[in-house]
Amino acid sequence: MRTMWPATALVLFTVFALLGFGWRSWVQYRRTGSTGFRGLSGRFGSAEWFAGVGFVAALATAVLAPMLQEVGVVTPLTDAGWLHGVGVVLAVAGIAATVYAQIDMGESWRIGVDQTETTTLVRGGVFGLVRNPIFTAMLIFGSGVALVTPNVIAVLGFALLLGSIQLQVRVVEEPYLAAVHGAEYREYLAEVGRFVPRVGRRRTDSGG
Repeated sequence: MRTMWPATALVLFTVFALLGFGWRSWVQYRRTGSTGFRGLSGRFGSAEWFAGVGFVAALATAVLAPMLQEVGVVTPLTDAGWLHGVGVVLAVAGIAATVYAQIDMGESWRIGVDQTETTTLVRGGVFGLVRNPIFTAMLIFGSGVALVTPNVIAVLGFALLLGSIQLQVRVVEEPYLAAVHGAEYREYLAEVGRFVPRVGRRRTDSGG
């Protein structure tokens, strides 16, 4: 039986895309003359390349999951109404947190990494709580959308999102920032958690 939940998931994703990518890129262009898009990094088949491709695939899967559920190709793993409600709350919170963190990042906001480019290391606002608040917010949004239409495709999409974000942060962004900002970034690593406050800090003496 058809329900409102697939349509709800698609509306939430549309709002997320319009605000998190469209609106933010427009603001960045107005301020700097650049949209902030840097594209995929790394050679074909590298970890960097897989991080970018995985992220795009995760977004595509997040759209595909409610569409396939709407036409009956896949069915929800559970019909618990309260779970859908929790998903909506998480998705809305994720959208708001994404936009807030993007604003805190200011003109340093980018999608992707240009190894030849140097941006300011942002440590204020929410970046004083976690090093990657935008990705944290995206994961909150992704988990929420998956709960709105909790089918196997949605679960796969969230797994792709989690894996690609981990790759992007650990393999692409952290080495880049360490090379560009040196001691200041190593201090930041030791003081602030990766995605959750106080979790994932890296001591400079151990390098772990």
